[in-house]
Amino acid sequence: MANVKNPENSPGLADCTVPEKILLSAHDLEKGGESPFSAESLIVMAWKKYPKTFGLKGYAEHYPDSNKILASIMGEKGLAKKGWLLKVGQKMYVLTSDGKKAVTRLHAGEGPPPMQRTAPSPSLKGLPAELNRLLVGLLDSEALSKHLEDRKPEISFGDATQFWSLGDSLRSDEIDMQLELVRENLEDSRLRLEKAPLTLSNGRSVSLDDVALLKQLHSYLQDRFTRHLNLMRQRSVRT
Repeated sequence: MANVKNPENSPGLADCTVPEKILLSAHDLEKGGESPFSAESLIVMAWKKYPKTFGLKGYAEHYPDSNKILASIMGEKGLAKKGWLLKVGQKMYVLTSDGKKAVTRLHAGEGPPPMQRTAPSPSLKGLPAELNRLLVGLLDSEALSKHLEDRKPEISFGDATQFWSLGDSLRSDEIDMQLELVRENLEDSRLRLEKAPLTLSNGRSVSLDDVALLKQLHSYLQDRFTRHLNLMRQRSVRT
């Protein structure tokens, strides 16, 4: 892996957005001879280059927050959606021509116009404890980790029930109520984020991209495990 210089204290590049910082990290990998590069290499490079941005809360100097980085690669407004990265294999990427042009602009100090950068508003106060617990659980779930790592076929029904917090002893109506509760809470989170950023009790900041990804995964899991959920409902009726 290429040598890493920590630019987080330099005025220019320190002001880059999260996707821009990952883009610059990808550029460093290619400059060091890694092309294509793996998602894992990009996670480590981004963390070493910007430990304050990509370090795991409370352990920033020791471990990267891989979920945050993967979401910024594959999320609705991530590097792949922007056309800056191209997937060329299982978790392997290269910079596109648009990505390289964006790197050149950033190094020249020609980032997006100031009007595109808005100062973050203060975190919304009074986040309900139940909503906080749900978001913490969803963002730390095995299902989301596998989804972000491009391992969706490996997601098991056990991962899905853990994602939804579905216990084995729930009645059929309680199963449906819990699935609907997840959907409602994600929609509630989206509405709250339109007013102000959200910071969870574990220190993690939640973005609209995070919520969109969780909603997408929620729908995907329901579609994929429809038969399993129906069997679970039937067993609960018989008992």
